[in-house]
Order: sequence, then C-alpha cells, then structure tokens
Amino acid sequence: RPHPVGFVAHATCWCTGLKMSARAAWIDIDLEAVRHNVRHLQTLIGDAKVMAVVKANGYGHGAVEVAEAALEAGAHGLCVALVQEGIELRRAGIENPILLLSEQPLDQVGDIVAHGLIATAYSVSYIDALANEARVRNVVGQEVHLKIDTGMNRVGCKPSDAVELGGRIMARSPELVLGGVFTHLACADDLASNFTENQITKFDAAVEALTKAGVDTGWIHIANSAGSLAHQNSHRDMVRAGIAVYGIAPDIAIEHLCAELRPALSLKGRITFVKKVAAGEGVSYGQRHRFDKATTVATVPLGYADGVPRRLSAVGGEVLVGGRRCPIVGVVTMDQLMVDVGDQSVVVGDEVVLIGTQGSDSVTANEWGSRLGTIGYEIVCGLSNRLSRHYR
Repeated sequence: RPHPVGFVAHATCWCTGLKMSARAAWIDIDLEAVRHNVRHLQTLIGDAKVMAVVKANGYGHGAVEVAEAALEAGAHGLCVALVQEGIELRRAGIENPILLLSEQPLDQVGDIVAHGLIATAYSVSYIDALANEARVRNVVGQEVHLKIDTGMNRVGCKPSDAVELGGRIMARSPELVLGGVFTHLACADDLASNFTENQITKFDAAVEALTKAGVDTGWIHIANSAGSLAHQNSHRDMVRAGIAVYGIAPDIAIEHLCAELRPALSLKGRITFVKKVAAGEGVSYGQRHRFDKATTVATVPLGYADGVPRRLSAVGGEVLVGGRRCPIVGVVTMDQLMVDVGDQSVVVGDEVVLIGTQGSDSVTANEWGSRLGTIGYEIVCGLSNRLSRHYR
C-alpha cells in the first residue's frame, strides 16, 4: 500500500529475525488503472462479458490484487494457466468463475473439481478423467469449456472432432456440463493479415456443427486483448482480456487503438551512489562503455536478477531522472545498473523511473520490448518477485 511521507518501511529477515529498511527499488501498481481498463474494454465489447486473464501472477502485477480490481470494475470472471494459480485466487476468497486455459496434468484434476475451477478440455481421456473425479466427489455440474484449435497449432481439438468431444461432455451429465466453446487467435494484432478472419470462419463452422448436432455450446468466446481492440466480430459472448487489462498494447502495431488504456505498472528505484567520472574512463563489467567526456554517473539498485535485461544498455535503454531521459551505461549487473545523468545535479535518494512516467515523459514496457526484440508481455512477466509491489 502507498506509504505516507516520511514513512520508512521495514521487513523481517527470515534467517536472523532482524528488521531491515525496505529496498530502494520497487514496483508501483495503480489498481484504479486496472479498473479503468476493464471498464473501457467493456465499452468496446457491448453486451459481451470480460474474463480478465491474471495468469503468471497477473503478468507480474500481482494476481490477487489485479483480480479483485478487475472484478470490482465489472469483469465476469478470471482466466489462469495453472491449477495452482486458480487455487491461490480461491484461497483469497474470490468466488467468481475461474477458467483454466488448457488441460492440466491428470493428477491435478481432483484439485480442479474440489476448488470449483472451470476446466478446459480437448481430448477424450481428459473429459473422462474429469467425469470420473466429479463422480467420486459427488459433484454435479462440473463446468468444462471445449477448446477448438483453428490454426494456432498449440493446443485444442481439431474442428472436425468438436462434435464428438462436445457430445462426450454432454453425455457425462450430470457430472459434467459444457459451459463454453472457444478458440484462440494467433495474429489478431496483425491488421494486415487475414489469418484472424480465417480462424473465425473455421470456428463458426465448428460451432454451427455443434448446434446442428444438438450440443448446447454455452458461452462462445474467441477474442484475446488484440481481438477485443481490433476485431469486433470476435467479441461474441465474452472476451479473454489479458495484456490490455494492464494498460499495455498487445503490439506496437495497434498502439493507436490503445490510447484510452492506462498502464498500471511502474518500475522505480532510488539513486544509491553518485560519482564524477573523467573522459576516457569506463564503467561496469568488461568496460564496454567508455565516456567521451567528463560526466556524472548514478548507480541504481536494480539489475538482471530483478528482470532488467543485462543488454538493455547495449540497445539504447534509458531511464527517467528529474523528468529527463538518461542512458543506462555499461552492462546491467545482477543487482545494480549505472546511469549517465550528464550535467544534472542529483543526490542519493533521488527517484529513478525505469518503466512509467516522470514529469512529461514516459518509458513503456513495449519500448523495452521493441528495443530488445521482444514484447511488453515478456518484460512485465519477467520482473522478479524480489521486488516489492506497492498498490494504490
């Protein structure tokens, strides 16, 4: 939670019991931004429901906190990747629908049923295992969603097998109920590609076949974040919104569709050391960077163990100090990085923003991703759990 001015946070070391001052590096999470983003997505999808994806610890933002904020803003339910992630949400007191996005190990089927998680299935053996576990536990109406692979070629049944598997789920009543049918878009952020339309066409044909066979499909869902933003015909009954909930564009190619989204995460630190360096001197391991003129270097206690990529300086990585962009210099080390602050007057304790806004400028997760040849998803998901998250 946000600290009042002058407050010094402390943590207890598990090995000694000693109290220590909080580290001078942290992540701020703006939960009102999460709520705003969910509400904005709802305006785009009309009567469809939002399922907020909070897997991978809420994309590094904190699964429970983000889930609660998304639900407060009107999200219908949540999506996770792992059974353990669903159980964490249940233990936090969340009772809304929680959908597992893929089949899970068979030895975890009991936990799925016991915690009331919605299973995803696309194989005969998995459907039978779910039905058997529900029967053993005297559970009626264990919800299952059928996933159809329409071209991503990751997981899901073939469209031609949908009727057989959907019918098999229905035949396992009253233990199982087919609560939904869905697919996943592979190229929704590529506006020049027709692949998304081809996927939707294949999916619609499979759903039509299910309906003709008398299979009650339940919820129909196709759209991810990019689909929600860029493909209105993919909205259907609900959308599974992930990265957009956190205020990050799915890809820089559709950032123009994300102007109303608010980034929820900021990565910050405080300067721990300031040093004057002379022209010709080097910095960090390997002395790969040498200064062509005298300058001031500030050290910040964040490194690759925290999720700041080691080569960020080599691709032009910058931070904000005093509202100005300053380059990271030398290779990022495990726990610290160095910044060339030029002629700025800085002191120990000054705030540095690595991701987020300071003054009138901002550094985004997608900026990092673009420089590093990756995506904003990987950046925020890679932020270490040794960084404390402060929520407001």
